[in-house]
Amino acid sequence: MKLSRFALLACALSLPALLAGCSSDMNANKSANASASPAATASTPATQTLTVAERPQKIKDQMAGRGEEDKASPVLKIAEPAANATIKGSTVRVRLNLSGDLKGYKPHKDPSTKMGNHIHVILDNQPYEAYYNLDEPFELRNVSAGAHTLRVFASRPWHESYKNDGSFQMVTFNVEGGGDPSKPTTTAAGEKMADNRSAASNANAANANTTTNANTATAAATPEGKEMAVSAGGAVDKSKPLLTYSRPKGEYTGDDTSAIMIDFWLSNAKLQSDGGDYRVRYSVDGGEAKYIDKWEPIWLAGWTSSKGLCGEADD
Repeated sequence: MKLSRFALLACALSLPALLAGCSSDMNANKSANASASPAATASTPATQTLTVAERPQKIKDQMAGRGEEDKASPVLKIAEPAANATIKGSTVRVRLNLSGDLKGYKPHKDPSTKMGNHIHVILDNQPYEAYYNLDEPFELRNVSAGAHTLRVFASRPWHESYKNDGSFQMVTFNVEGGGDPSKPTTTAAGEKMADNRSAASNANAANANTTTNANTATAAATPEGKEMAVSAGGAVDKSKPLLTYSRPKGEYTGDDTSAIMIDFWLSNAKLQSDGGDYRVRYSVDGGEAKYIDKWEPIWLAGWTSSKGLCGEADD
């Protein structure tokens, strides 16, 4: 199933929060919803009652097999791009240094499960991308000209962030001679993720992607990365409270639908149960607002099958 409309907002007396990392198909769904007439609206989905649940047993089992890794304190440093750097061209290389009390933590992808520790890489307010091999740079491709903000933080295989000091890093940079805004958003292997072009252009892109996917050797040689949608970094004040959205994202099927995790990264703010003044407000499908008062992931159960948006700011 695809997630219902999801909103997440950090709340305090007067200080705003910024969000990043919503679902990969958010823009496509938003465009479709905006253009649909009332007569074309799909039937009302079944009523869902969401409740906070325990961490799923399969996650507990993974944690038990990881030794002390979940007690690690990974520290990241953005080696590239440099702060306030000007990048010539549309490809931006991301290089990270990892240190800290790792207790065995190392980003990698298990070839059988396609999962593993990784780094969440967020350009501006686009969905995060998972970065597994820090020995090689991660490429942000087709980046548009202008100012951009890069955010990174360490993550577990099930996308729960490490919340220690130093895990989250942010840098702003500029791009001159950026990419082609008409190009689609794709994975490194050429799989199309989102495309705002006409149906005819979409068909041509699909044919091109089929050819790319068939060329296994070329895909294997492509470094980790992604072609990016058009975006701008905006003015991000590093000294103010900042909420960086992470999960939920994308499509959930099978056992993954039994309980879905809400997770995010907080900068320059403490929640009430952690001794601070802030609360995080979330709502699903425009329903009743609920609150998170401790900075830790929560799991929601009771989802019904539906399509919609996730990770959009609650204005």
